[in-house]
Amino acid sequence: MSLEKKHSEKNKQELSHPIPSLNGTAKVLEKDNNPLNAFISSFKIQALLLILFGFVLYFNSFYNEYALDDGIVIQKNEYVQQGIRGIPKILGTDAYDSFYKQMNAKQQLSGGRYRPLSVVTFALEQQLFGTKQSSRITDNNEIPKTQADETLAFIRHILNVLFYILSVIILFYFLRSFIFKETPAIAFITSLIFLIHPIHTEVVANIKSRDEILSFLFIILTFITVLQYQQSKQKKYILYGLLSYFFALLSKEYAITLLVLIPMLLYIIRNNTLRESIIATIPFLVVALLYLFIRFSIVGKGGNIENPDVLNNPFKYATTPEKWATKVEVLSHYLRLLLYPHPLSSDYSYNTIPYTNFGNGWVWASIVIHLSMIVATIVLFLKRHILSFALAFYLFHLFLVSNLFMDLGATMGERLIYHSSLGFSIILALFLYWLFGYIKQPPIKKTIAIVSGLLITGWCTATIIKRNTQWKNDNSLFIADAQTVPNSALVNGNAGKAFIDMSEKPENKAQEMELLRKAIYHLNKSTTIHKEYVNGYLNIGVAYFKIKNYDKARENWEIAKHIYPNNPFLKRNLKLLGTVYYNDAMKMGRKQPYEALKLLEKAIEADPGNSDYWYNLGGVCYTIGDFEKAKNAWTKTLLLNPNHQDAKRGMAALPIKTQ
Repeated sequence: MSLEKKHSEKNKQELSHPIPSLNGTAKVLEKDNNPLNAFISSFKIQALLLILFGFVLYFNSFYNEYALDDGIVIQKNEYVQQGIRGIPKILGTDAYDSFYKQMNAKQQLSGGRYRPLSVVTFALEQQLFGTKQSSRITDNNEIPKTQADETLAFIRHILNVLFYILSVIILFYFLRSFIFKETPAIAFITSLIFLIHPIHTEVVANIKSRDEILSFLFIILTFITVLQYQQSKQKKYILYGLLSYFFALLSKEYAITLLVLIPMLLYIIRNNTLRESIIATIPFLVVALLYLFIRFSIVGKGGNIENPDVLNNPFKYATTPEKWATKVEVLSHYLRLLLYPHPLSSDYSYNTIPYTNFGNGWVWASIVIHLSMIVATIVLFLKRHILSFALAFYLFHLFLVSNLFMDLGATMGERLIYHSSLGFSIILALFLYWLFGYIKQPPIKKTIAIVSGLLITGWCTATIIKRNTQWKNDNSLFIADAQTVPNSALVNGNAGKAFIDMSEKPENKAQEMELLRKAIYHLNKSTTIHKEYVNGYLNIGVAYFKIKNYDKARENWEIAKHIYPNNPFLKRNLKLLGTVYYNDAMKMGRKQPYEALKLLEKAIEADPGNSDYWYNLGGVCYTIGDFEKAKNAWTKTLLLNPNHQDAKRGMAALPIKTQ
């Protein structure tokens, strides 16, 4: 029998062990006979503190509305709006299938998006608390606000916070019961860091990001059941674990990392041999293969051609060296935000992070840092050090969202680092615990711990509460983020749209022109950054239309038409513009026929399928004596509407030589 095998058997019943310090020596908390300290350090009291603190942090998000992708994933998702009846379609289609149909588009994102579990919860909420009215979309692509919609948003925000706090408590139980059993202070510090980290505001405040929360929750539950089975050998735990793992995959594909993280955990915590650890993971491999089969059967490989829009293909304009250098540099952006989460943004798309190259020192710094982390993960794994698991948890989930192995359709995002932040939280908690171990005087140690803890938690609390207010709705979010990421085409475009929306509110009537000027400023900025930004041109046209500069409105809508001729909102806008030109032409009538002619031609350019425009164009041409042009106009009228009696009479009234 090998030494490794003997060591494994000796520790077979141990689910935790003294956590090695950074210098490799065992570090165990000294016993404390103070009953007050024992009371405060109990699991129930610490869990209660985490729960209460979680509500303090996110209470003001309860009253938020929908924002960002909530619209396409929830409000305008016809399957969600159908309630329970829509669940089969949710389980059987891409997450954005309803949106693609509304936009007359095909599946665009590489790999597709199959994350049905959170969307199913939205459908259940719609069934229980929603109304049919919330699914009705106006001609302006807006959803009328009703009391029922506001109530449902309130419920969904509460549930997001509850799921988040629950995941933190489950995490605390996992860490305290299995990872840091001998050093429960580290378990609490880790859970607290994870709970209060401001980078999580997007995940909690944005209802759509419930997929991240559920994925993380079921991943931790899977770890717990695996270790419970290892301890008791009761088959029910392995069944619970497999079910939890399947739910984690249905929440988000990130759970695929557990095929490596589970054997790592068993090797480090249970002191199993590598062979035992790998064998224990085989049932989870079977579940993963089943999930991949289901996923591929439903969404396939996703978009099969390169996405033409740089907003969904952020490295479209980059050279190959620029592409790889930028992807590497983005890794350091994630690390910086974890260390100092300020400022925060809902968007990092083109051109928030400019393309870079390998002449940039930060790119090489990022390479060195992350290669060092990989080496440390391997070395510490061989030593069965828990830091190895923390580093692996950080790196595996980071690489999934890094664009290094597959393009995500996004440069980076705060929600994308949510899972990795657990690894960061464990590493930081271990570092702080090790650092405070060098302070020998208990009163000084306690004072420093309290002061530094209050400063950090106070800053994080203030940051989160303020950020929650910015997530109130799309308008507040994008106007705030336009200051944070001024080079983002998407944020500037959405900020412009926000100012247009604000200009339409009765209470802002006095500031209407000022708000529209701000809208045009941000929208022009968005199309300067991204010259093929369809929504930017559409909304510039709307802003100019509102200030009655119809020619500028038409100019921008024609650019949008050239880029995306099948856009479902473009035809509506042009029809509206045609109506304005037509009405102005009718006001001029016979008194100013040449001006009326110009306006009717513009009306026809905007809406060439309107037979009345062609008929009246023929009438003006007849009035000024251009009978040939009148004939052509009335011929077109009859092609569009063969029963147009006035056009028939007009044709009969033409001079015989023209007929």
